[in-house]
Amino acid sequence: MKIVAITSCPTGIAHTYMAAEALEKKAKELGHAIKVETQGSMGIENELTSADVAAADCVIFAADIDVEKKERFEGKKIIEVSVQHAIKHPEKVFAQAQN
Repeated sequence: MKIVAITSCPTGIAHTYMAAEALEKKAKELGHAIKVETQGSMGIENELTSADVAAADCVIFAADIDVEKKERFEGKKIIEVSVQHAIKHPEKVFAQAQN
């Protein structure tokens, strides 16, 4: 499965990157391809391209604040979870994505 994700927390520092790392690690374990964009105090990093989004089977928003440029994902299957949920239970996030 090809997945794109956005992680973002109110301060955009530690938890944003912890969620990205947890999702990347679990995706690798499960054999999924993933690209994660982070949105935080540093702005948008590792920005997803239109090709990334077009190729994705699913989009994960692990965000505690509004995702910027959300319109890019119109028509895609979107899973929305909190940053903490992505950090603590990434396997549950991917289970949702596969349903």
